[in-house]
Amino acid sequence: MAKLQKSIDKRNALVKATIELVNNNGFHATPMSKIAKMANVSPATIYLYFENKQDLVNQTYIDVKAEYTNYAFADFNPNMPIEEGFEMIWKRIADFKLKECEHAMFLAQCDNTPMIDEESRQEGIKHLQPLLDLWERGKKEGVIKPLSDYILYAYAINPLSFLMMTQKRGAFTLNKTHLEEAYQSAWSSIKMCK
Repeated sequence: MAKLQKSIDKRNALVKATIELVNNNGFHATPMSKIAKMANVSPATIYLYFENKQDLVNQTYIDVKAEYTNYAFADFNPNMPIEEGFEMIWKRIADFKLKECEHAMFLAQCDNTPMIDEESRQEGIKHLQPLLDLWERGKKEGVIKPLSDYILYAYAINPLSFLMMTQKRGAFTLNKTHLEEAYQSAWSSIKMCK
């Protein structure tokens, strides 16, 4: 049992080091040797857990995406009214991005790089299924604009990454009023006008 825990700890250390180095240096300036050094393991140890750097980054992306969506959907009930469900998910996503800033930054980088392969991207999208299902139901009920899910995500969710980065730089501090204004803007961008 202790051996298994040690193995889990090493993999977790590699994932943590990958997130930190990618956030600080970018994908291409994060060699496996730096990841190993920061994780306090030998470079050869990485290959016990990951095939190569691409596999390490893809698996880290999927792990973080799962953590993100598990948090976002923790209290969500698929039978909620559309607006109530969206508000709950949106506010949980905002909370995650502000509390787990390093993980959120990593996901934001992954969303904007060709480093993540298409198979891993599609796996990441599967984790968003409760939100996508809510939007689909909202479109059928005439509550959500009949737009591509990518457009809905771009207008309703992606601005949170911008706000998180702006706060991290110290240029803006998100308070409760700002978060409520951001939520109302997100909802207004995707709801059908009456």
